[in-house]
Amino acid sequence: MSGSKIVVTGASGVLGTAVHKAFEKALRYEVVGLKNKSAASHLVQLDLTDKEATKQKLEEIKPTWVIHCAAERRPDVAEKDPVGTQLLNVEVPGYLAELAKAINFTLVYISTDYVFDGRSPPPGGYTPELPTNPLQIYGQTKRDGETAVLQARQQGSRAVVLRVPVLYGPAPNNADSAVNILVDVVQDRSKESNMDDYGIRYPTNVLDIASFLVRLTNISPDTLPPILHYSANESFTKYQMCKIFADILGLNDMNHIKPVSTPPTGAGATSRPYNCHLSTAETEKLLPLECTGFRTWWEEYLHDGGK
Repeated sequence: MSGSKIVVTGASGVLGTAVHKAFEKALRYEVVGLKNKSAASHLVQLDLTDKEATKQKLEEIKPTWVIHCAAERRPDVAEKDPVGTQLLNVEVPGYLAELAKAINFTLVYISTDYVFDGRSPPPGGYTPELPTNPLQIYGQTKRDGETAVLQARQQGSRAVVLRVPVLYGPAPNNADSAVNILVDVVQDRSKESNMDDYGIRYPTNVLDIASFLVRLTNISPDTLPPILHYSANESFTKYQMCKIFADILGLNDMNHIKPVSTPPTGAGATSRPYNCHLSTAETEKLLPLECTGFRTWWEEYLHDGGK
């Protein structure tokens, strides 16, 4: 929507960076990216867990839309720091949803396919209204964040939940993405690795999500459903992704990577769903997805030196 003012939280992360750049590229928006600890000078520092500071900053900016990408996205870290994860993944989006009504903006809360247990996805994938059943603290806190946002929506806030699966795309460090990091694993033959060949994943490009969000802001927020799903439709295990990377890079073998076809077990293992395929049928009634092919994107990206 021309003249809209957009705030992107977590604008130094892989998704947030892509979203921030996409809105800037569209030219018809005034865009403010928020960071917490990043050194990026073009972003505005704000501790979202500081309610008063957050309220003051958003009152000052007066955004039309807030795209909330900031989160604790790492399941293993969430298990080790449940209190901090609860604060960032539940209390922050809940408060932003309250501010959406008070300051008069529309909140888009980025959630995850991990709100489902993935044990028996229906044909075509989980639809937005199906009951959730997260298996670990990360999924539980993202589900609880959804609940807080949707409760505020029922109280008059303009807010929508956008669930996405595992993400990849341009990243300063491959470790910033659970998919990108696999490139490093494939290339480092000095280290043997066990690789998940059990869980079915639907890796989705952050550039595609960013483009979708720009297009979404052209729709009247009053017509948006409470929950939307965005996901690519290609499915892979992490081991299968490693094989694709090895092939693109011209590596003849992956003897240093051992496929593991059973779910993680033992002390310290974090439960991960088997197959959380998200149905995008409701989303596609609003807008086309326009998803990039997984191998096609990686071939170009890796041949360009990961730039």
